[in-house]
Amino acid sequence: MFVKILGSGAGGGFPQWNCNCANCRAVRAGAPGFLARTQSSLAVSAEGANWVLLNASPDLRQQIAQTPQLAPSYDDGVRASPIKAVVLTNGDVDHISGLLNLREAQAFSIYAANRVLDVLAGNRIFDILVPELVARIALPYDEDVALAGAGVDLGLSVKAFPVQGKIALYLEDKSAADFGTKVGDTLGLEITETRTGRSFFYIPGCAKIDEPLAARLTGASLVFFDGTLYHENEMIEQGLLGKTGSRMGHVNMSGEDGSIRAFERLGVARKIYVHINNSNPALDASSKERAAANAAGWEIGEDGMEVRL
Repeated sequence: MFVKILGSGAGGGFPQWNCNCANCRAVRAGAPGFLARTQSSLAVSAEGANWVLLNASPDLRQQIAQTPQLAPSYDDGVRASPIKAVVLTNGDVDHISGLLNLREAQAFSIYAANRVLDVLAGNRIFDILVPELVARIALPYDEDVALAGAGVDLGLSVKAFPVQGKIALYLEDKSAADFGTKVGDTLGLEITETRTGRSFFYIPGCAKIDEPLAARLTGASLVFFDGTLYHENEMIEQGLLGKTGSRMGHVNMSGEDGSIRAFERLGVARKIYVHINNSNPALDASSKERAAANAAGWEIGEDGMEVRL
């Protein structure tokens, strides 16, 4: 099984277009230890020919152009793509808006929770994905679903499971204590290669590592996990946004309840942070925060990073 990080950044990417924080200034200046990042998405394939996207970021067109495996082959017809399916973890703008790059009457399948499918159905701009060609398939919870698209069995299955998180920002109900968040607004995914049984987890958004999630991840061979913020208050302290990590629906890397501490007892063989916000000090390869994450066995995901299982 082939897994490729298309985008390792959080919403806005790195540098963010309107951000002049220290990190964004450094990456624009080409400072050592800083790498530009597009917005969060993975691609996975059982055999390297047909591919599934895990989330569709606003940067998807750029990501496809930078990834030869996602281009039509020389012998394909005049309209072709190796992208056969897209699996969505939530309805965030940085995870669904890239679907609009997949127009042009191309067949593929979309897999998502009913909550997210309702968002797509409620916004007619997504009708540009021709309904007769683009299947929209609801994901049940904790059931293995065989992935297919454009008439192709992809040799992979997905098991979706709810994780703690929050509803997408543009759907928030400000009058509700939990902003209208319901089960299914944020999903984790376990992707399994049918032939070998090898699997990995993809959880780019998560507000808390509770006991059910910890039990699920224990002993996993590979986990791509939410690395949005390092500190709970870093957005506030940098003058970027008046919200904590918890308010944004993301667990922090650091702290007693952070992901570094929570994963210490889980025995995960390989763990990689993705969905990393431009404010995160761990984006600096020379920082103490990067050193602490690395010392705990974490890798900081990078665009183009490839993993084989």
